[in-house]
Amino acid sequence: MTCAPEQVDQVERLAEALDAADAVLVGAGAGLSTSAGLTYGGERFMRYFADFHAAYGIRDMYAGGFYPFATPEEYWAWWSRHIMVNRYDAPVGEPYRDLLRLLDGRDFFVLTTNVDHQFQRAGIDRARLCYLQGDYGLWQCSKPCHRDTYDNEAVVRRMAAEQRNMRVPSELLPRCPVCGAPMAMNLRIDGTFVEDAGWHAARARYEAFAEAHASDRLLLLELGVGGNTPGIVKYPFWRMAARNPRAFYACVNRGEAYAPRELGARALAPDADIGAVLRALCMLRGPQAARRSAHRADASPMRSALGPPPRPRGGPANRASTVRRPSRKSRRGRLFCRRAEGQARERTARTHFLPAPRRPLQDSPAPVYRIAPHLRHERCLPKRARRPRRR
Repeated sequence: MTCAPEQVDQVERLAEALDAADAVLVGAGAGLSTSAGLTYGGERFMRYFADFHAAYGIRDMYAGGFYPFATPEEYWAWWSRHIMVNRYDAPVGEPYRDLLRLLDGRDFFVLTTNVDHQFQRAGIDRARLCYLQGDYGLWQCSKPCHRDTYDNEAVVRRMAAEQRNMRVPSELLPRCPVCGAPMAMNLRIDGTFVEDAGWHAARARYEAFAEAHASDRLLLLELGVGGNTPGIVKYPFWRMAARNPRAFYACVNRGEAYAPRELGARALAPDADIGAVLRALCMLRGPQAARRSAHRADASPMRSALGPPPRPRGGPANRASTVRRPSRKSRRGRLFCRRAEGQARERTARTHFLPAPRRPLQDSPAPVYRIAPHLRHERCLPKRARRPRRR
């Protein structure tokens, strides 16, 4: 999937902001996993849960997580299969790999509401990750009687393999090792969600990163965050962008891409597929592509995939489009490319990361100078208040 022609300029602006940023703070939501193919409805749901759909009328995986099953054997038959499909057996999505390529070698941190473990499986260091909504791979006490979580992979794999007629064997039902109560998923569904020591450590790392770059050229890259839990990623990102005049905010989400009007030129909202945008950014940031884009703006690999750019107005009379560029292989061509890259960086810093100049007051009254009687000699008056000399 490629970006539409009208979105190419937005992606190129995002690439410039990425290059000019001192640090990158990524906020990821469910839209990123959807772009990676981990959809919760449609053909993928029917492929794995056709029997649950026929027996219970469940229409998607999200609704199935809240279904009031009659027995715990049915409940864990659903959840074991759900965890296997979306956590342990799910392939790593290509958008996650592309994001890792873009962040490689940069100072970055990831804040996510996703619980499918895709970031860790793609290779992102856990020390650079904050997962506030839980994890499919963790269980907790349903009461809860204590603040610990437990890895569930071994038992979940047995449940998925041994379930029959949408029921798991009773001996596999998980129970709390402290109080004996039934175990539950470590997901933020209600007030019983357990925030364990790992959760608090990740939250502290996120807050430390945000504070350390509060006045730097920070790129706030929001990917696939909708209106379900905006208080975790979207609203904090808006506040950080408003407080830091050197920050740049980008929201990429098909059908839900928008940014505060107050940010002006320091915000960008491409209404496009996240995977297509990340792939286009990878193409733009490749070593050869970066040199081509600095050499000639319309020669990026994205534009070549979309066809030739529109002809500038004025036709052949526009001589700026017919100027011959020096070859990149020559010494003069290398100097030309280096100069063009420097000018692009300066233009990006000027446009995106410096505070906008203050607007002059409109219709402001002329200053009134009140002068003491003993200081009314003309030499004591300010220059703007002096009377013009007679010739």
